[in-house]
Amino acid sequence: MRLPRIMLAAPASGSGKTLVTCGILKALVNRGYRVASFKCGPDYIDPMFHSRVIGTHSGNLDTFFTGRETIRYLFGREAEKAEISVAEGVMGYYDGLGGISTEASSADVAKALDMPVVLVVNCRGLSLSVIPLIQGFVEYEHPRRIRGVILNQMSPAVYPDLKELIEMRLPVRVLGYVPRLPELSWESRHLGLVMPEEIRDLKEKLGKLAKVLEKSLDLDAFMAMAYEAPALEYTVPNLPGPCRKEGVPIAFARDEAFCFTYRDNLRLLKDMGARFLEFSPLRDKELPKGSRGLILSGGYPELYAEKLGENKSMREAVRRAVEGGLPCIAECGGFLYLHRSLEGEDGRSYPMAGVIDAHAYPTGKLSRFGYVMLKSMEDQMLLGKGGRIRGHEFHYWESEDCGESMRAEKPLRQRNWGCVHGTPTLYAGFPHLFFYSNPQAAKNFLECCEGAPCLH
Repeated sequence: MRLPRIMLAAPASGSGKTLVTCGILKALVNRGYRVASFKCGPDYIDPMFHSRVIGTHSGNLDTFFTGRETIRYLFGREAEKAEISVAEGVMGYYDGLGGISTEASSADVAKALDMPVVLVVNCRGLSLSVIPLIQGFVEYEHPRRIRGVILNQMSPAVYPDLKELIEMRLPVRVLGYVPRLPELSWESRHLGLVMPEEIRDLKEKLGKLAKVLEKSLDLDAFMAMAYEAPALEYTVPNLPGPCRKEGVPIAFARDEAFCFTYRDNLRLLKDMGARFLEFSPLRDKELPKGSRGLILSGGYPELYAEKLGENKSMREAVRRAVEGGLPCIAECGGFLYLHRSLEGEDGRSYPMAGVIDAHAYPTGKLSRFGYVMLKSMEDQMLLGKGGRIRGHEFHYWESEDCGESMRAEKPLRQRNWGCVHGTPTLYAGFPHLFFYSNPQAAKNFLECCEGAPCLH
């Protein structure tokens, strides 16, 4: 298939990838293109910004979570609906597993998808020195995939001369520059950027950014580079069959506090027969009637701990349902919500659902950050004993009782630890799971839900 595609990567985090990516996406949408967008790696927040621009959900591309055939499928099934697909890289272009490998890096994704790359270089404090920096990135991999460069935070007065020097000395095309735009900058929080809905006048800012980039970037050359990508073949993976035709009703938490869920997990569950009944633990008083299962996604419960605590009706409904055997997946923020109590960002403790008899509290630093390979230590809802699935941890809060039903192993590192409260009807723990790394786990969850009584 001819699937025009291109990646925006950078030498390091903080180079402005997300800002530039969103500006380009907005400019392409303004031109009338059907655009698909993706984020390399396990990030949740950047795809939310993409989605605000293109009006549909953005996906993740991660070569740790899945093999190359599966990542081609996950990319291809969305890319074939669009006229161009834009992927945003993660961290530095070559930064992968354990900080010592290119596996699961942006470069690894570009290789798996045979995708041309444009390097976004933050030029603040640089002029001629940007040339050897770009040269090192271009020449580090073979075959070379970095075809273009965008100079971020670049002086318009210096740009023409620097563009000429770069193109004279290096085998890349300079596609333009982004001037310093302090009025369009976005704030950050401990998990990355703040949520899109927290940015005042985001729509207007994106519109202004797109207008700037229409003038300062050669978007026609950017499009042409994407259309130079070779044909890409992919096959549909052999997945477990669907459950009953009428759909298995699953209560699915979605609000400001519970908003981190991989799009591909939801789509896989839907393909297998799930029917999601959305609700808000912040605002609703009870779980959706008719539910046979429950998903409590990750997110920011610590920011809304007081409001969650005040919603006693919902807390008690969740406790009764989970303790009564309603199949439940609770990841990271959802796991915190199941605790007896949670210390909020304001330093005060608030009552939560009380399924896990433990307190959750902030540590002030990242805990067990990064990819994990999980091994089941006992038969439980998602996996039988010895079963494996891949996931990712990224949290500043800790629990007095993380569980011992699974063993987490760090890839390329001699480090492992116990985690997860797992029972025949429960998965509750910090790791965010990616179901395409073991689709049978998703099937096992739905089959458990099928056998559960409906909530009344």
